[in-house]
Amino acid sequence: MPKRNDLEHKALQLIMNVGSNGVLQSELWRKLDASSREGSRIAIKLENKGLIQRERELSHGRWTYRLYAKRKPASINSIIDCPCLMCPNDSRCGPWSTISPNECEKLTEWLLSFNLK
Repeated sequence: MPKRNDLEHKALQLIMNVGSNGVLQSELWRKLDASSREGSRIAIKLENKGLIQRERELSHGRWTYRLYAKRKPASINSIIDCPCLMCPNDSRCGPWSTISPNECEKLTEWLLSFNLK
């Protein structure tokens, strides 16, 4: 039988991977191959740690909770177009160098483009 911390980690990963739809608590403990009591304890612990949100829901005539992750998995999509990633001056760039992010026109244009979106 896996340790409780391992189950908590696995549960959090499952909840994060389902996305914004969340997962029913009753489905979660089945996927974890855990008992209903153990699944409930894990969900409550994750909620108390501020990692997930639980919302009461009626499913198939029984009350359960839908679990949502409070934080989203990390993604590089927001910085994929950053000019710094392909800049030929990257090795010489720094806040106190002659080439500085504070003075970079390409970086400034890229940052300002977020206001237009």
